[in-house]
Amino acid sequence: MSSERQARLGDRIRVILAERLEKGLRDPRLGFVTITDVRVTGDLQHASVFYTVLGSAEEREESAKALKSATGMLRSEVGKHLNVRLTPSLEFIADAIPENAVHIEDLLREARERDESVAGLAVGATYAGDADPYVKPRELEDDE
Repeated sequence: MSSERQARLGDRIRVILAERLEKGLRDPRLGFVTITDVRVTGDLQHASVFYTVLGSAEEREESAKALKSATGMLRSEVGKHLNVRLTPSLEFIADAIPENAVHIEDLLREARERDESVAGLAVGATYAGDADPYVKPRELEDDE
């Protein structure tokens, strides 16, 4: 459970890093990086920075190397803009959102195809027994 201070600090770090990455790092390996989330530990000493990279697997790998090499500079940038006694250490973690989204899209497509095949089978289907198999109470006869 995160406290309000952790959440505010994480949001502030996310904004600072996004602004800095928008200005550029002078590293040709860095691709189109988006900071998706920052989670700060309870003691405010460590920040896990989740990011995504638009591009191929090779571009994601090169961007990860660029972020790892620029971690010290980015941490000092965060320290300049935060009013905290100790600047948290930064750990960059590739976010799995794009891969999960592709997997979910594949599952939805497969479910849609199965629904269509079942609907195709149901078009010409008939009941195995009576059309209404439920037992109904006998109606009183008026003959009595």
